[in-house]
Amino acid sequence: MQFPTIKSKKDSLYITLFFLFSIACIAGLRYEQRLEMQKGIAEKIIRFHVIANSDTKEDQDLKLAVRDAVGIKMSGLLKDAADRSRSEAVIRKNMEDMKQTAEKVIAERGYDYDVDICLTDTDFPVKTYGAYTFPAGNYEALEIVIGAGKGHNWWCVMYPNMCFSDTMYEVIDEDARSSLKRVLSEDEYQQVLASGDYQVKFKSFEILKGLYDEK
Repeated sequence: MQFPTIKSKKDSLYITLFFLFSIACIAGLRYEQRLEMQKGIAEKIIRFHVIANSDTKEDQDLKLAVRDAVGIKMSGLLKDAADRSRSEAVIRKNMEDMKQTAEKVIAERGYDYDVDICLTDTDFPVKTYGAYTFPAGNYEALEIVIGAGKGHNWWCVMYPNMCFSDTMYEVIDEDARSSLKRVLSEDEYQQVLASGDYQVKFKSFEILKGLYDEK
């Protein structure tokens, strides 16, 4: 592609400003698109969030034990939930049972920490489960806070089920893939299937470089 020759420093300045403005507009548009994409994804899934009392090894191990007990039980309860609305209803109905499950695990391990459990909107960082990367943002989550809740947390996707098999590791099987593809739009599914690298190569940079190369 042939670019027009830049005839003066003034022309160069105007052209540079024009392309910088164009790049800023494109970047802003893509940022808004990513925000809307995240909101769309968040409307269709429910996350799971467990926060430890502290970062001691004992408290972190306890967090994982609570995660296992509550997560595996919820996996069975949500197995036949047809959609997010039904899943949310099942979670709310069994909230007290989940709290008692967590309290039992804590007591069996010799601790007397309080347990707070709720279905709430929570900010999540970018998180990858296998081949799927969920964008940072606000999501509804079943949140369990153990004791002071000052330790590192653990999170996953409760609906559609992307964490729970016979164990509580992040196992993404074919059923999980099918469920996720069913609840998300094609664009949303392709977004989370991407690597999470949102860098954009703007054509404007190439054009601007070409203009200067022709000087």
